[in-house]
Amino acid sequence: MELQIRKASNEDIKGLCRLMEQLNGRPLLPEEMERRLDFIDRSPTEELYVCTETTGGGKTSVLGALGFRLRENNEKGRYGEVSLLVTDRRVRRRGIGKSLIAYAEHLASERGCIGTWLASGMGRVREAHIFYESMGYQITGYRFVKNR
Repeated sequence: MELQIRKASNEDIKGLCRLMEQLNGRPLLPEEMERRLDFIDRSPTEELYVCTETTGGGKTSVLGALGFRLRENNEKGRYGEVSLLVTDRRVRRRGIGKSLIAYAEHLASERGCIGTWLASGMGRVREAHIFYESMGYQITGYRFVKNR
């Protein structure tokens, strides 16, 4: 298995839609993913990476995705934020999530951040939260949201 982490492109839309459906439990239309990629491309703070595998036949599959952004914390300084992390359910526990987290930490270090942080939903506590803790992340608070 030859893994590569690189910036997401329009060629990845089908794979990204599949991952987002696994993450959110509902389909994401290719047009919506294209719109999101366009937004990310124009944004000075948003980045999206994919982890791909190229098979012997030259076919490339999207196995995971990482959203990354820089965050200025008024109290402490600049952090790298993992804004999205998803691994295809068919290939979990093969080190792809660890590779993506390590890549985010590398990006944060490269950009002068004092650390990396992420927010994780409550729907997959047993799986996702245990994974993040195994990577050295600590639960430091709660996120409160009010929708319109």
